[in-house]
Amino acid sequence: MPTVPPEDAQLDYAPGAPGISPSWTSSAKDIVGTSLGPARLWFTLGFGIVNEVYYPRVDTPQIRDLGFIVAGPGGFWSEVKRNQNYSLRRMAPGAPAVEITHRHERYTLQLRITPDPRRDVLVIACQLDGDGELGLYVLLAPHLGATGYDNIATVERYSGRRVLLAEQGPFGMALAAADQHQADAFGRASAGYVGTSDGWQDFAQHGAMTWQYRSAGPGNVALMGELPRRAVLALGFGSSAEAAATLAISSLIQPFGNVLQQQIADWEGWLARCAERSPAMLDLPDAIRDQAVVSSIVLRSHLDKTYPGAMVASLSVPWGYTGNQRGGYHLVWPRDLVQCAGALLAFGAEQEARDTLRYLIATQTEDGHWNQNQWLGGTPYWQGIQLDETAMPVLLAQELEERDALGGIAVEDMVRRALGYIARMGPSTAQDRWEENEGINAYTLATTITALVAGAALLPSPEADWALALADFWNAHVEAWLTVSGTELAKEYDVPGYYVRVAPPSVVADAAASHAAVPIRNRRDNTGVPGDEQIGTEFLQLVRAGLRRADDPLILGSLKLADALLKTDTPNGPVWHRYRGDGYGEQEDGSAYDGAGIGRGWPLLTGERGEYELSAGNDPLPYLEAMAAMTSPGGMIPEQVWDTDPIPSRFLFPGRPTGSAMPLAWAHAEFVKLLVSRQIGHPFGRPRAAWQRYHGQRPVAEYAFWWPHAAIGSMPVGARLVVALPEACTVRWGVNGWQSVTDTPPVDTGLGFCATVLDTTGLPAGTAIDFTWRGQDGEWAGRNWRVEVTAAPQPAASSTTLQAAPRAAK
Repeated sequence: MPTVPPEDAQLDYAPGAPGISPSWTSSAKDIVGTSLGPARLWFTLGFGIVNEVYYPRVDTPQIRDLGFIVAGPGGFWSEVKRNQNYSLRRMAPGAPAVEITHRHERYTLQLRITPDPRRDVLVIACQLDGDGELGLYVLLAPHLGATGYDNIATVERYSGRRVLLAEQGPFGMALAAADQHQADAFGRASAGYVGTSDGWQDFAQHGAMTWQYRSAGPGNVALMGELPRRAVLALGFGSSAEAAATLAISSLIQPFGNVLQQQIADWEGWLARCAERSPAMLDLPDAIRDQAVVSSIVLRSHLDKTYPGAMVASLSVPWGYTGNQRGGYHLVWPRDLVQCAGALLAFGAEQEARDTLRYLIATQTEDGHWNQNQWLGGTPYWQGIQLDETAMPVLLAQELEERDALGGIAVEDMVRRALGYIARMGPSTAQDRWEENEGINAYTLATTITALVAGAALLPSPEADWALALADFWNAHVEAWLTVSGTELAKEYDVPGYYVRVAPPSVVADAAASHAAVPIRNRRDNTGVPGDEQIGTEFLQLVRAGLRRADDPLILGSLKLADALLKTDTPNGPVWHRYRGDGYGEQEDGSAYDGAGIGRGWPLLTGERGEYELSAGNDPLPYLEAMAAMTSPGGMIPEQVWDTDPIPSRFLFPGRPTGSAMPLAWAHAEFVKLLVSRQIGHPFGRPRAAWQRYHGQRPVAEYAFWWPHAAIGSMPVGARLVVALPEACTVRWGVNGWQSVTDTPPVDTGLGFCATVLDTTGLPAGTAIDFTWRGQDGEWAGRNWRVEVTAAPQPAASSTTLQAAPRAAK
């Protein structure tokens, strides 16, 4: 054990305030994890050391990293994370408890890491072997309160032990160390300012630990402590440094194995309970089964404990080394949350999925929608509106109901409000799922249609009947609004037509509107791309949701274009870009995304393609294997992978993770759902009611809906025109210049709007329907509108048609 110097050997204050500007570390995570006990702590590992540790919520990182230096006589020193020669091993197949072994020609350093299930403490057992002259030092960079600014670090005695402490605002942190007898193990220690007087700078300048400063801060601070070759560290958090120290020391007053075994037992029990409610996986390759377990651990580890059921997008900071901002990935996105809860449900974690539904019901706005994203407590962050995020909680309720797993949760009010909002705002969305463009897109439209049908099975009449009628109308018009033919792309690739990525809201009245330029907001030029040249993968959701067949000619044409324009074959398998011209990703030279860049391949899109292949009758196993091959050493699936020539200096290699979010919880959810879909033989989460109603075929709608915000210009012969308004109004209407004028009263749909159904079924093609309305105050609308009756639609090249089915039974 190192010799402990006398207290007066330490200088009071470190020089160099306030330190360099703080930043987070790389998003490249090897492992993320938490305990299943009451402890409110989440940890991440990257480059073989501890990175961000989160406390007391899953959205609040409290340190930048905790690493090690091995040093000895003659100025030799080695920072282990920079050696890049380490291996990982989970200490039990189904638990986030990890053994890391760093190898160097002069030493081997073994780290065993687990959270304490009962305390807000991360425990690390350290063992240094090799050259007997070498010693071990720990470096710790606090970022309390999710910032590297204004932290205060001190080295103090507490309860007869030397501890490394830090505070900032309402948060405290403590690092304590114990030897094999559970006695204090810290030797020399020092606090300093990052970049000027921290421990790393000491070794860089002197090749040894020469500084012993008692305190540093406020500023960007760091701590260093000297350890014996065998020691156990406890990193604790609390409402003060003293509270954190009490917890840390408490964890050390027991064998490390006690903490480890409790962690393993808790997680193995959870996996066993899930297995009772999930499909068998014995026929899968070992690598895929192992990745399934890792992905389930990742998903479960993203759940918060203060707000059960809430989950952030990623326990990482994309391109975190570029600044102090933690970014939007520490927010709750209803879309990501439902994707992840659905995957947990597919894996058998019904309790967790119910908690998510409860959380979503609690945070639904009064008008029925959900925030684009929000802090865990429900406070909105960005202000966009995305209709798929309003539809997806309805689909989660339906998934639980189909499994008879709602557990007494009353969902009718939530569903009614959500479907009402979708009806009143759709079919166009203010933002697509990539949060960039207004308009109609296949992913959002398919998601809202299936939510209307699935939600109808959870509602009484008349709400259910109107939801189904609107779903049929939108479904019947998917191709009219979202496909083009005869374009230069169609001719070049010899396809009969294809789905555009997004069409403007005005396409409901003017099909030619889809040619308008679509702005690309993550590019510096932001010039946009003509709409009929903007290709994405959103159309695959039409097949996955059961609205179109996999062999539909327009689906096949779109698939051909997506493969030609968006696909990259990497050494680890195929990957797809989000859309043409995407700028969300590293620059050409590999430098970090800074608001603009070049979009890279997304593994979750590989999973979505696998779902399509399953629907087409093919085995999606190659897509599972590709996703598993694109992971970090510990199985973390990234948001994006590098898809061009390697840049070794930036750790960028084809088919390997970029600096984007890793792990992306949504990507792990996609892996789990694809795997379960393969096992059950159809896409997991495809609403039974939607499949029974459509079977992949385009319906003939009984009603055509006209809204002030979605004013259709025509309707097929034989349909009834519905004038949908936010309040009860009597509609006055006539034909061909106000002949045969009739006043028709409205009906309340129960979905937050009133519908006036005009008896137009007998009108021949070519008829013009003129109408206006009078409100309850007796005032007229002030203008007239017109809808043309056109010939009945023929079965399009896109699909066969079917008569709208009756309402699916509950």
